[in-house]
Amino acid sequence: MKFRTTELPGVIVVEPRVHRDDRGFLLESYQATRYRENGIPASFVQDNHSSSVRGTLRGLHAQLAPQAQAKLLRVIEGEVYDVAVDARVGSPTFGRYVGEMLSAENHHQLFIPAGFLHGFCVTSERAQVEYKCSALYAPECEIAVAWDDPEIGIRWPVEEPVVSPRDAAALPLAELVDRLPRYTGEA
Repeated sequence: MKFRTTELPGVIVVEPRVHRDDRGFLLESYQATRYRENGIPASFVQDNHSSSVRGTLRGLHAQLAPQAQAKLLRVIEGEVYDVAVDARVGSPTFGRYVGEMLSAENHHQLFIPAGFLHGFCVTSERAQVEYKCSALYAPECEIAVAWDDPEIGIRWPVEEPVVSPRDAAALPLAELVDRLPRYTGEA
């Protein structure tokens, strides 16, 4: 199993060891001690599962204190372009993003720490995404940032994404600064 750091401190790509044979494959999708030893300290309390069609774009979302969430994502069907954006005011990487292709074929996972926005778009006919969360869902703590915020400048691999009404009405990051977490020097 490989744990690969990204340009954003704390955002980690996990590349599990996949054992394949004529019957299919087997992989370890999560092991708390190994993940903690490799920079993923979160204790997960909720699992979510979404299914989406080609062109769907979900995000950019974050859940803030007191229910701030870290997430560990993986794709079990199809392929998505998954994005993390640093939303910690004062961080040297504030407003920057990293993107990673996650698929049922490559089995990669993306860990997104609390204080980061998350979003993904579906590049296959259908995709199923499963993710672990470090805090229970609390709608009053959630924010949505415009998926097409020009200050962030995400290069989504879809031209006309299908977004929810809430995501279509989301504000740019700069208009939400008063609600965002503050950088403490830690990922």
